[in-house]
Amino acid sequence: MTAIAERFPAAAEHLDDAREELLAFTAFPREVWRQIWSNNPQERLNKEIRRRTDVVGIFPNRAAIIRLIGAVLAEQTDEWTEGRRYMGLEILAKARLTVISNEGTDTKPATAELAAA
Repeated sequence: MTAIAERFPAAAEHLDDAREELLAFTAFPREVWRQIWSNNPQERLNKEIRRRTDVVGIFPNRAAIIRLIGAVLAEQTDEWTEGRRYMGLEILAKARLTVISNEGTDTKPATAELAAA
């Protein structure tokens, strides 16, 4: 962090101010950290919406694009409902049982642990 602070003091201050939000995922079990970090499902969905809208090209009105994107979202919901899960049920249950408390917590141990990894 000192290297960033020397070259980009404003960025270092911004990161330091956002430390709690940036490390919020550490309150969850380690097994879900990778899924929390990733935005792959969102990127995949956006790519599918772009693919479908590119085929149409120009939409006659706003309702037409809402219908198409709504259909893509409904299809995605059905796909996830039928069993394709990004996080397993056992990991979600474990995450749900984890107590998350912001009172009197110190983010320094998590920061040191992440820096060592």
